[in-house]
Amino acid sequence: GPAGPPSVLLVARTHAAGLDAVLPAVDTVRRGEAPQGLDLDAVVLVADAPGRLPRPLAHRIRLIESVIDVYRVPWVNEWRLGDLTGRPPRETEPLARLVGATR
Repeated sequence: GPAGPPSVLLVARTHAAGLDAVLPAVDTVRRGEAPQGLDLDAVVLVADAPGRLPRPLAHRIRLIESVIDVYRVPWVNEWRLGDLTGRPPRETEPLARLVGATR
């Protein structure tokens, strides 16, 4: 609410560099080293390519999920081209509810 701390979502791509950056950032918040009053609600992982993740990347995601809530956004080729007219994928519904963006 308005009296509570600002809450944020940490967004990362699902490639190796993106996933490697997540846990140190989460740890920074948990150690109290983030700006005072900042509350990290969850991590949003955005697919960096279509298809299944390679096993090592899927393992990194499981590690992240063990310490914080994770929301996944799948690859949507139309979004890459700037076309946002279609209905969002079903997988994004929990994230849309979290941020109050359901339509």
